[in-house]
Amino acid sequence: MEKTSKSQHMNLTTYVTGFLLSVMLTLAAYFTAVDGALAPRSIGIVVVGLAIAQLLVQLVFFLHLGRETKPRHQLLVFCFTLVVLAIVVYGSIWIMDNLNYNMMPHEMDEQLIEEEGIYR
Repeated sequence: MEKTSKSQHMNLTTYVTGFLLSVMLTLAAYFTAVDGALAPRSIGIVVVGLAIAQLLVQLVFFLHLGRETKPRHQLLVFCFTLVVLAIVVYGSIWIMDNLNYNMMPHEMDEQLIEEEGIYR
């Protein structure tokens, strides 16, 4: 019974710590964006850095990634998920750019004239 109680206490402590860190990182990103004390490019860099920190907090405190004692199957699944996500995001941007280039005939004529030097 004692071991279960200690395990539950550790789980609760882990979740509360993760929650508090997540809230602090969210508020830091919000106040960084709203304050306006930094240049717009710097705000973007700081917010992306805070988002990465929040991703790591979520992975460690809620998904318990990196705390298992057995082989790291969860890490492999997570890495595969990141690869698939990157392919989907990059592919979507590539398709949208291609559609933007090919869908507007009047704009395409102007773009061909400007970029490729084709004149009518």
